[in-house]
Amino acid sequence: QVQLVESGGGLVQAGGSLRLSCAASGSIFSINYMGWYRQAPGKQRELVATITSGGKTNYADSVKGRFTISRDNAKNTVYLQMNSLKPEDTAVYYCNADGSYRGSYSPFRSWGQGTQVTVSS
Repeated sequence: QVQLVESGGGLVQAGGSLRLSCAASGSIFSINYMGWYRQAPGKQRELVATITSGGKTNYADSVKGRFTISRDNAKNTVYLQMNSLKPEDTAVYYCNADGSYRGSYSPFRSWGQGTQVTVSS
């Protein structure tokens, strides 16, 4: 089992900043991809940003230039620095990790429980 625990969500005014964190724990051999997704009320879950173990990043067009994803491989932790927040960024943000289990080396995909981000206008 691999558990992901997110933190850092909250309420912020438009133009403000928040930093999300997500720590993975459990029987982890390696984590290849880590990422952040979000789901607004009445909408499908969408990709926000991903990062590989080598540091290659990918962003949704809607957040490019405003959000920055980073990770600490030693701590199995991924971060999302969100600047210049807009009301349309309001959503539940979910952490995701794709990797392999320690021992069996079989693949896993795990999700966090989600953290609410609310941006007021």
